[in-house]
Amino acid sequence: MYYVYLLKCFDNKTYIGCTNNLKDRIGRHKSASVSATRDRLPVKLISYFAFVDKHKAFNFEKYLKTGSGRAFVKKHIFT
Repeated sequence: MYYVYLLKCFDNKTYIGCTNNLKDRIGRHKSASVSATRDRLPVKLISYFAFVDKHKAFNFEKYLKTGSGRAFVKKHIFT
C-alpha cells in the first residue's frame, strides 16, 4: 500500500507527503528526521489516503500540491 498523508505543522502550514510505510514516516517526522518539517515541530497527522497503485498515490500527492488540490483539501479536509 502507498499512502498520501497530510500533516498540520506548528506554524499552521500543511505538509503533504507520500510513503509506503505511514507509521515509520510519521515517526520520522515527529523525531525531526525529515528536513522539511524539522523546524516546524510538532506535527499532527490530519488525514491520509491509501492506494494500491504507486503511480496513483504519487499523482494524487502531486495534485494536492496544486492550487485546485489545496482548495480540495481546504473544502473537504479542513472544514
